[in-house]
Amino acid sequence: MTVHNLFIFDRNGSCLHYSEWNRKKQAGISKQEEFKLMYGMLFSIRSFVSKMSPLDMREGFQCFQTSRYKLHFYETPTGLKFIMNTDLSVPNARETLHQIYSTLYVDYIVKNPLCCLGDPLQSDLFSSRLDTFIKNLPYFNPRAA
Repeated sequence: MTVHNLFIFDRNGSCLHYSEWNRKKQAGISKQEEFKLMYGMLFSIRSFVSKMSPLDMREGFQCFQTSRYKLHFYETPTGLKFIMNTDLSVPNARETLHQIYSTLYVDYIVKNPLCCLGDPLQSDLFSSRLDTFIKNLPYFNPRAA
């Protein structure tokens, strides 16, 4: 089991943060193009799920999987979007993404007077704590790469 990467987007689709751990294959396009594709895909999937679901989608779109990876999604009430790609054996990581938001993002970005909300995250402390948090997850395996 392992974590491949993590994206944090604002409500307008700007990528505020990107981290990578055990990613075997690069996309072959610039990071900016990859960010646009990821956000566009999420926008489309969320719209599709909300329109086509036979049930009330109170929780909304949470994850999907392909034959090679699983994408986990968490959206905050303020519109921040946390996306984590893992291998298929990782269970639903919505709670993990919520923890990243409620403990790391709030503590090291929102409460930091030097960080301007809405700008790309420049906090080395946030990045190092996020890296430690991910590497301490029970499903993180550094040798899975």
